[in-house]
Amino acid sequence: MKKKMKYLGLLILFVVILSGCGNKDEKKEDKKDEPKELTMYIGVVEEQALKIAQEFEKDTGIKVNFVRMSGGEILSRIRAEKDAPKASIWYGGPSDSFVAAKKENLLQPYISGNAKIIPENMKDKEGYWTGIYNEILGFVLDDRWFTEKNIAKPKTWDDLLKPEYKGQITVANPGASGTAFLFLSGFVQQRGEDKGLEYLAKLNENVKQYTKSGTAPAKSVILGESAIGITFIHNGLRYKEEGYDNVSVVVPEDGTWYSTAAVGIIAGAPELEAAKKFVDWALTKNAQEIGQKFKSYQFPTNPEANIPDIVKPYQNFKMNEYNLEWSGEHRAELVEKWDKMLKSK
Repeated sequence: MKKKMKYLGLLILFVVILSGCGNKDEKKEDKKDEPKELTMYIGVVEEQALKIAQEFEKDTGIKVNFVRMSGGEILSRIRAEKDAPKASIWYGGPSDSFVAAKKENLLQPYISGNAKIIPENMKDKEGYWTGIYNEILGFVLDDRWFTEKNIAKPKTWDDLLKPEYKGQITVANPGASGTAFLFLSGFVQQRGEDKGLEYLAKLNENVKQYTKSGTAPAKSVILGESAIGITFIHNGLRYKEEGYDNVSVVVPEDGTWYSTAAVGIIAGAPELEAAKKFVDWALTKNAQEIGQKFKSYQFPTNPEANIPDIVKPYQNFKMNEYNLEWSGEHRAELVEKWDKMLKSK
């Protein structure tokens, strides 16, 4: 009996040892399987992009490599790399660009557990993209120029067609910028294709330059290159906060459009698990407040995140209707028609 108990004791000990070894091996394997790196295309300002990367790495231990581009440039890059994706995440850029990407099978779905708090109209129901912040389209103005010239500031979109603004307007190219595409699609939807393009053709007579980036028109204003920049208003508020007293922003009285910037996973993502972790993280309160540290004053999509005081006065703007799905589906067609219109002038 004692001998049997001895053997039983040895057997139990042996099983325990094996079990312990197995747990260690499993832990090693789990650690080995943890994502270590993530490559992203980011459509926010450089300083904010860098901080996003740093904070995510600090919170998760996943190293981030990123390239900063405009929303339109990111879409073009993803198209070009469709057969061999180089990046796993697209962060920032208007959601109609994401709708276009979804239509072209350039994104893959992922519904984060954190997405349940995001309003329904700010995310794709199938999880192809989820909103991270909202931004309002308007004018950034150089007050000094208007004072020196004794010219009234524009208050409406039609005001921009006045001859006194000739050569004083900067706006981005809708083929390269998601910001400018919102402008193009918004006018076509509101006024109809013919009248919308007719407006943009008339506006072209006052445009000094078309930029690649949607943020560049605001910079053009603070550099004294243009009196008017058509861009998201937070781009102007940022410079105002930085001490550019000559800068003011206007939300058009006749209504404007807002865009929900988004995050999504690129189809065929080479770092899928890391990409999922990033989407989870990007929807949190803390992640959505990072931009405010760099005077990037958007409206967060997470209701728990703080809305910066500087943008609160602009919350109750007159909003024009905008069909996001239609916009995304007709993106290439609209850009082609705009480009054709421009070349004919």
